Amino acid sequence: MFLNSSAASWKYDGRTGNPEVASFHRRLSDYNITPLHSLPELAKELGVGHVLLKDESNRFGLPAFKILGASWATHRAVAAKCNLPLDSSVEVLGVVARKAGIRIITCTAGNWGRAVARMSKYMQIPVTVFVPNTMDEPTQDKIASERAKVVVVDGDYDQAILVARRESEAPESILMMDTSWQGYEEIPQWVVEGYSTMLTETDQQLRDRGIGPATHAVASVGVGSWAQAVAMHYKYASPSAFVVAVEPDTAACLKASLEAGKITPIMTGSSIMNGMNCGTVSYTAWDVLQKGVDASVVVTDLEMHHDLQHLLGHAVKVGPCGAAPLSALMKLVNEKMLGLGQDSVVVLFSTEGARDYPIPSE
Repeated sequence: MFLNSSAASWKYDGRTGNPEVASFHRRLSDYNITPLHSLPELAKELGVGHVLLKDESNRFGLPAFKILGASWATHRAVAAKCNLPLDSSVEVLGVVARKAGIRIITCTAGNWGRAVARMSKYMQIPVTVFVPNTMDEPTQDKIASERAKVVVVDGDYDQAILVARRESEAPESILMMDTSWQGYEEIPQWVVEGYSTMLTETDQQLRDRGIGPATHAVASVGVGSWAQAVAMHYKYASPSAFVVAVEPDTAACLKASLEAGKITPIMTGSSIMNGMNCGTVSYTAWDVLQKGVDASVVVTDLEMHHDLQHLLGHAVKVGPCGAAPLSALMKLVNEKMLGLGQDSVVVLFSTEGARDYPIPSE
């Protein structure tokens, strides 16, 4: 793990949300507020006031949170491309985009591609999703079920990005990504805006239960856009929360970057937490993550599997990426790295629903 003592005093002083985002999401088909589960037995075991898990197993009918960022960013990007106002309906955007021959290009390590494809299906415009050759066929099939063209790249996620970038050079194409690099920054920031809905929901759900604001927030990391949204939100609040980022040991690009003091791409390996299996931190996320993440924790497939089973024993069904925040919390507690007490309110953000995966060996 990597501990960043300076993050405790850092405050985010930029914009933390767009009030139009939540209104937009409420207008989409299958809109829903996801549950916030209380885990009182775990809280008692850890000696803290509350442990809660925000469960993104069913967001707009998809088993992951990515549609929050993908829908808002795709809507904004298509509206800009078509010179239409932002309050245009999805249907109107689709009609104009189809006449203009617009198509969406993206790449994914898992849930992002399916979310972009779902938004493209809402608009009835074509979408091509490039995926790394480590992606299993069932995941590819789920993306294809959204009427997407799925193309397997001979390489890892970072190689898939390069192919998608080349493919999107045609003037009628829109590259839709949740990671960024120099020169490609606007759309990924719209993605981060889209994720704010989950955070404002969580705040309201805590208030509705008469529970104080979160003191500790644990979020998974892939390219870092979701963790960026979490750090911005909780380091803007007063008092701020302790922000924990978690990665698989096969793709700990944030931890490597924090240790190096700069964005440091790494080679990734296989992990059953494949939605987090990314080798380079997003360019626009980096500044916030470097300053605002209090602890960066790396977990193994086996650790995650044990904690997923623990959640299942408490009737909470999540996927591997969704269980990883609990693994990070348990590791920090075991190392006595957190100042937890009866006033602590710990929120674990579970980003995906239950799915099949190969059981790791002991």
